[in-house]
Amino acid sequence: MTSTDELCVNTLRFLAVDAVEKARSGHPGLPLGAAPMAYVLFDRFLKHDPADPGWWDRDRFVLSPGHGSALLYALLHCTGYPVTLDDLQHFREWGSITPGHPEHGVTPGVEATTGPLGQGFAMGLGMAIAEHHLAAVYNRPGLPVFDHFTYGIVSDGDLMEGITSEAASLAATLGLGKLVYLYDNNKVSLEGDARVEFTESVPTRFRAYGWDVRSVEDGNDLAEIESAIRGAREAVDRPSLISVRTHIGYGSPVQDSHEAHGEPLGPEGTRETKQRLGWPVEPPFLVPPEARAHFEESRARGALRRQEWLALYGRWKSQEPALAPELERRMKGELPVGWADGLPVFQPKDGPLATRDASGTMLNALAKRFPEILGGSADLAPSTKTLLTSDSNYGRGNPGGRNLHFGVREHAMVAMVNGLALHGGMLPYGATFLVFSDYARGAIRLSALMQVPMVLVLTHDSIAVGEDGPTHEPVEHLLSLRAIPGLLVLRPADANETRAAWKIVVSRRKPTMLILTRQKLPVLPQPPTQVDQGVERGAYVLSPAEGGRAQALLLATGSEVHLALEAQRRLLQEGTRVSVVSMPSWELFDAQPAEYRSQVLPDALPRVSVEAGVTIGWGRYVGLHGASVGVDRFGASAPGPIVQQKLGLTPEHVVDAVRSVLTPSGAGGSA
Repeated sequence: MTSTDELCVNTLRFLAVDAVEKARSGHPGLPLGAAPMAYVLFDRFLKHDPADPGWWDRDRFVLSPGHGSALLYALLHCTGYPVTLDDLQHFREWGSITPGHPEHGVTPGVEATTGPLGQGFAMGLGMAIAEHHLAAVYNRPGLPVFDHFTYGIVSDGDLMEGITSEAASLAATLGLGKLVYLYDNNKVSLEGDARVEFTESVPTRFRAYGWDVRSVEDGNDLAEIESAIRGAREAVDRPSLISVRTHIGYGSPVQDSHEAHGEPLGPEGTRETKQRLGWPVEPPFLVPPEARAHFEESRARGALRRQEWLALYGRWKSQEPALAPELERRMKGELPVGWADGLPVFQPKDGPLATRDASGTMLNALAKRFPEILGGSADLAPSTKTLLTSDSNYGRGNPGGRNLHFGVREHAMVAMVNGLALHGGMLPYGATFLVFSDYARGAIRLSALMQVPMVLVLTHDSIAVGEDGPTHEPVEHLLSLRAIPGLLVLRPADANETRAAWKIVVSRRKPTMLILTRQKLPVLPQPPTQVDQGVERGAYVLSPAEGGRAQALLLATGSEVHLALEAQRRLLQEGTRVSVVSMPSWELFDAQPAEYRSQVLPDALPRVSVEAGVTIGWGRYVGLHGASVGVDRFGASAPGPIVQQKLGLTPEHVVDAVRSVLTPSGAGGSA
């Protein structure tokens, strides 16, 4: 290690330590131990230009143990991103761009929101797949417009999480040779010595997965780290894991102790650490001129590499003038001209049709217009209807394919879909049964937090699944997904509402859950324009009361809209007039102007909701004197219609609920 290298490594260490100390909150242990490997990566290898954080062909870097964010912010500051010393001094403060864990969209240069361990590991796979696929589609001989690596730092905690096993198992199968992870092997977890809970041979495990595995015995040996990364970059047919033996809290009084993990060192500990490593105690947040100059050289190299790429892209564009507009549109996330023209429209004579089948038809139609659509299921494509029938399978020998086979790996699947979306140029999807969204909830939450353009197709959406029984019959899942801020949940009532839902998916480019039936449903007769407009607004009067002003409202979603329509018919026969409101999305409806919401849900009318799920939450729409027909228990194993009948999802039960809200003494509650 040269004196300049040592100066730069310690600059990173103590910018992080000082940020944690000033905030009196944070994690100094990882920055002290992992700074050398991070420095080598950024200084010797990472292809990036801080002047253009969105450069298409930049290398991606993911800090999976996001608790070490102070190290990442120090790197971003020193290498020239718009992260100032003042920003470092406001670490973990309200409104700062240096939050406690890295947040995509908050800090320039942060590629992914991390912190929940394992998520960054799996998202990196998605980023690597995106590069692999785009390179296969757009690169030409001598003109590699996509030719970059995905790097990451991962921790003991990351490798313990189940999502990492899912992702690591798949990464080698797919041959992701431009994926390189540095393992911060410090043998300490938050509770203490990690060997109490983590005794496996990590190198042996990853070799068994099919990874290229390398080891560096001294985490301060920059030459060995550099050599290992160079070797990993040459393993073009498989992902690489480099195990680097580090020391958490290196140089501090609590080195190699769990006490270094998540607490400031304190004034005395900070002073002692600086003295041990030959660093001035004062002033804090010091960046020596020699270190600043060296980091500036790295920044200049990055700017030069981007300029070289721009020239290369210009040559590619001249060679591919017809393809360039498509690529540029993809990378900007824009819609192609006329994309909605001629999309499938469903007629009543086409039914009955499961919304999963209508979704499959729409997905395939849209995939022909949007080459950025790529995805697959957790080994359920025949059931979720998410196979792109005119495309081939993505894989080691065919990176240009668009059908991804994630295997039974729901959590890694959604995290990988997030990574694909974060990379840019992709509109990715995943699919499974609604009940198994529980397995992916951590990644779904990050989808919403990051607001990435992705869709999760969730089929088999209710107790109508039938014979498979309560393990496969979702009841609480709709509510649990609606509870996640920033997540769009769409539960269409028929094929044309499904058509409208997919149009929203591709035009809004927000994290979306598409909730679909296995059972067949009639195709409603309403004009597609009315349906499109209604679904876009989240709720609309699908069937106004006949013969005069409505006496009550029936609010329903998905397959239960048809139940409400039958109840409406029966109520009319006895002289009770009700309107049926289809409400495919709470989130879209809540975003409408108050005037529209009042038109759909007039205050004076009593209301009954009908949905095959828990009734919690419907009170906000039906009010204190309304009623909710739902399923506030687990399902059962029997043919679907019988389960629905036994659990009260019948026209008779809905009629009784309407009667109850029209009778003052019987109003309110669940039915």
